Amino acid sequence: MTDKVLKTFGKTHYVSELDTSMEGASVTLTGWVHRKREHGGVIFVIVRDSTGVIQAAGHREQAPDAFESMQTVTLESSIVVTGTIAVDKRAPTGIELKVTEFTVVNLADPEWPLEKDAGEAFLYDKRHLYLRSPSQTSIMQIKAGMSRAAHQFFDGEGFTEIFPPVMVGASVEGGATLFPFKYFGTTAYLSQSAQLYEEAAICGLEKVYLLSPSFRAEKHRTRRHLTEYWHLEAEILFGTHEDIMGVEERLVHALVSYITEHFQPQLDILKVKVRIPKLPFKRVSYDEAITIAEKQGFKVPWGEDLGTEAERAVSKQFKAPFFITGYPTSARSFYHMPDPDRPEITLSSDLIAPEGFGELTSGGQRIHDLDLLLKRIKDEKLDPSAYDWYLELRKFGLPPHSGFGMGLERFLVWLLKLKHIREACLFPRTPSRIHP
Repeated sequence: MTDKVLKTFGKTHYVSELDTSMEGASVTLTGWVHRKREHGGVIFVIVRDSTGVIQAAGHREQAPDAFESMQTVTLESSIVVTGTIAVDKRAPTGIELKVTEFTVVNLADPEWPLEKDAGEAFLYDKRHLYLRSPSQTSIMQIKAGMSRAAHQFFDGEGFTEIFPPVMVGASVEGGATLFPFKYFGTTAYLSQSAQLYEEAAICGLEKVYLLSPSFRAEKHRTRRHLTEYWHLEAEILFGTHEDIMGVEERLVHALVSYITEHFQPQLDILKVKVRIPKLPFKRVSYDEAITIAEKQGFKVPWGEDLGTEAERAVSKQFKAPFFITGYPTSARSFYHMPDPDRPEITLSSDLIAPEGFGELTSGGQRIHDLDLLLKRIKDEKLDPSAYDWYLELRKFGLPPHSGFGMGLERFLVWLLKLKHIREACLFPRTPSRIHP
């Protein structure tokens, strides 16, 4: 074993490394007591580590000291256990550890608070304990895999990772969703998006991306919204709207492919079957989407965003991810480029997950013309002085460029079919939850 941590308590293996080919081998594991039951002169303890579970059997006659320790150990106690691997089809994983030594490292309080029928609110009050469950561990491991896959994807496409500030002086997505705070005698805000800083960075680096927290002071209480989330964003210089849609669909394809290749055991624990979407993704215009929504009983006035329920109704008509393109200028932020052939709409799009889910990413081409951008800022009744440096970029050779943003947690909700976006967070932040 190359893992230096394994040597600390005499550990030789992780649970996931054990299989039937090791029958008769002696191994030492560290972990926690996940389950426990006694049958006659045998005690069965389900041992859990970060990689899985295995059944450990302690026999009174064969290992009396270990048997006594196993009798008194409580659920969620941390332990070190040594034994030999035995093939046993009756065991949950097809193999069993015949215990020879069993040491309790830290004996847990016998009153473990998380009962099988615990309510959701209680589970999030006890999130610090609930994270130990195999399902939550699997979600966090897949989320880490998503981050790793995203870095690999962008590196392979020639992007440079950047590290923008999260304390900012002006809004990107709208003032109503800003978190303000006092900053040395002035007011600053938590970042909604790093897009403006990406647009500065591309003038030297051409293609950039980042993975950073974003904050939205939205009071939405839906299964898809958070006040703090991890934001994957990218921006390309000399890139059109069609170019950035290509990046988005290739990214989604790469992420799903990576998860299915590397995290099948976790997907099995979550009982989720994942389909890798085929490229390219279908393009549907905003006008077409409104028609589809109206056929499903939703009235969407032209010029307004689709709204969550109408978007879901449109999404139900598709079996694979697709883009909705050409959103009206009135439904987009000030920086979106108007379509030269039809100025009332923008060169923008949302990538929509199918079967009733909704938006996964949002992106498009940005305004690179100074006068047009200044007009849009004034149209939105924003203060041009707050964007002085952003406007100045247009004075010095900024060409057409495009970008998008994706929330990691929302993507996970879709991919893993989670009931609520809170499940995709280590410690979720919502309008009603800031603790623990």
